[in-house]
Amino acid sequence: MGRSQAVPKGRDPRFGPDADDAGCTILHVDMDAFFASVAVRSRPDLRGKPVIVGGVGPRGVVSSASYEARRFGVRSAMPTARARALCPRGIFLPVDGPAIAEASEAVMAIFRDVTPLVEPLSSDEAFLDVAGAQRLLGRPVEIARLIRRRMQEEQRLTCSVGVAPTKFVAKLGSTRAKPDGLIVVPGGLVLDFLHPLPVDALWGVGERAAETLRRLGLTTVGEIAHAPAGMLRGALGDAAAVHLHELSWGRDPRRVSPEREEKSIGAEMTFDVDVADPEVLRKSMLALADKVGARLRGSGFVGRTVAIKVRLADFRTVNRSRTMPTSTDVSHEIFEISWSLFTALGASDHIRLVGVRVEGLTPAATTSRQLSLGEPEHGWREAEAAKDAVIARFGRASVGPASLLGRSDLRRTENHPHSTVVPLSDPPTPS
Repeated sequence: MGRSQAVPKGRDPRFGPDADDAGCTILHVDMDAFFASVAVRSRPDLRGKPVIVGGVGPRGVVSSASYEARRFGVRSAMPTARARALCPRGIFLPVDGPAIAEASEAVMAIFRDVTPLVEPLSSDEAFLDVAGAQRLLGRPVEIARLIRRRMQEEQRLTCSVGVAPTKFVAKLGSTRAKPDGLIVVPGGLVLDFLHPLPVDALWGVGERAAETLRRLGLTTVGEIAHAPAGMLRGALGDAAAVHLHELSWGRDPRRVSPEREEKSIGAEMTFDVDVADPEVLRKSMLALADKVGARLRGSGFVGRTVAIKVRLADFRTVNRSRTMPTSTDVSHEIFEISWSLFTALGASDHIRLVGVRVEGLTPAATTSRQLSLGEPEHGWREAEAAKDAVIARFGRASVGPASLLGRSDLRRTENHPHSTVVPLSDPPTPS
């Protein structure tokens, strides 16, 4: 696993690990079935079995599936109920958040050992610019081999790597190297690699755009490259036409950017059964605001815009937002605004999903905040910071999910059958 450099069956040997990698200083590294692989790593008895990780409830969604499960047609983002129908003998596991976070941190540390120019795309994939690492570590393909070897030996995980002159082609390479493979796309063979691919290989081509292109007789990247510009503009609009035309010729001038700007931080909750009870909804939004606030404080950001997402039982989705005069990372403030936005909707239907998000983020260290009239100098922010410290030391179970509620809120919910309220001012004594 992870150490063979042979070109797997069905892959073009021109793009194998022995191809000319001169000028191919961009790597895209993507971990294989990351969530499932982390689960299998902690339970070796599951190796070789169809493991499916994600929401295990009736409305859960698959986050990751082992390649054994994928043979049954199971895919990420598929409803768990559909995955159970396709793979009735599959082993369904919930996402182990702490284990995933620890593994992700270790993966990114390996990347940064190779080069400081690392641009994470998610918890398990990143672009690397290795131009400056060649003098110490060798050619790009040798660096790719090093990364794969370290993943296997140190983390007992496999990854797939694309080595190419640009980010776009490197990402296509890693996709086609899966699982547990390595593809090099030499600069002189970029078009040979790109043009036979289907149109939906291009970034920005989803199902609808792909269908539009197919109706025009455009089924491959090469056909898009040679299509009249007017045809593409008429079908997709000016911006999309230019974007796809450039990509179809392998043109992607973007550099690897180590600092990815956070645009928003949010959380969502899908109910197993549609909910109409306002107290259940209130408590759910409270838990989401608590989670978002903790993530903001943990990442060192504050934001000015609070947004909510509400999906009704008939799948209609409503979004609302409010921009505040000053930025915040205070869960109590996020909840108050979120609940105000929700109640203003006057939604009378059953609800399938609710979400809370904070946008317009800036670093907390460089963002000033002015106290509201009558607000004490020390209040919710300090209390929530103290709660963060308790959770960090004793775990989330040491602080109740509804700890942001005030005393009047406690009176309304303390007798509700779905509520478990632990006031922040009186946290349980850890044993």
